[in-house]
Order: sequence, then structure tokens, then C-alpha cells
Amino acid sequence: MSHAPHAPEPPATVAHLDHTAVYASDRQLSAEFLAAVLGLKVGAPFGPFLPVDLGNGVTLDYYEKTDEPIQGQHYAFLVPEEQFDTMIARLEVLGVTYYADPSHTEPGRVNDLFGGRGAYFDDPDGHNMEIMTRPYVRP
Repeated sequence: MSHAPHAPEPPATVAHLDHTAVYASDRQLSAEFLAAVLGLKVGAPFGPFLPVDLGNGVTLDYYEKTDEPIQGQHYAFLVPEEQFDTMIARLEVLGVTYYADPSHTEPGRVNDLFGGRGAYFDDPDGHNMEIMTRPYVRP
């Protein structure tokens, strides 16, 4: 009898984000948009959710919400330096404006925060998405 391997359990003193729900007016459109920009795949529906697996043990579960306007949130993705230009090119192909700053006042530019590069862009529901090649240096 064989058993499927299990992911190692995180230490009891550490909390790891496993998944989060992302509200969308059209879960398919929003999940496919993010997957296209990041070079990922949309997973099979799981109940009311449509998952995008980020590959680091975290899943964004798109949840269709049509009874009220979507309140925009911020999602930041640490991406490999060698894929950053490809992601920017994908945004350009999709006709999506990217910005160097979170307030979206510097269109068509990227930033160089913390020795890396980064950009912000809106998803179809106005969530402020960020791609960055270096994590923030926190105090």
C-alpha cells in the first residue's frame, strides 16, 4: 500500500499563509488575467472558488461576488528578476497600464526599490497588483 507524500508540517511556532479569497465580479476573467500576467495556470474549480496556485504553497482562490461592488485590495508578488521583463511585456500585450508607484501617478515606468524592480497595475476589478523582484527591507 503506497501513501501519497505529504508536505512537511510547518513548525508549530510559524504561521504560513495557505490561501486567501479574492473577490471578483467574474472569477474566470480575473483568475485568467493574473495567471496570464504571472505565467501561471488556473486550477480546477473548488466549490465556489477558482484557484491560482502561486507555486510557493499559497493559492489565490477567486470568488465571484456580484451582489455589491468589489472593494479593491492590494496583492504583491515577489517574482524572479529574469521573468520581470516578460511580465511587463504581457501587461503591454494585454493593454494594461503599469506604474512605478502604488498611487498610479507614474505610468509606463518601473521602480528600483531595494535594489530590484517593481511595478503596479490594476486587475479587472481594480485590485492593485504589484510585481517586484526584491522583497521590501523592513525596519
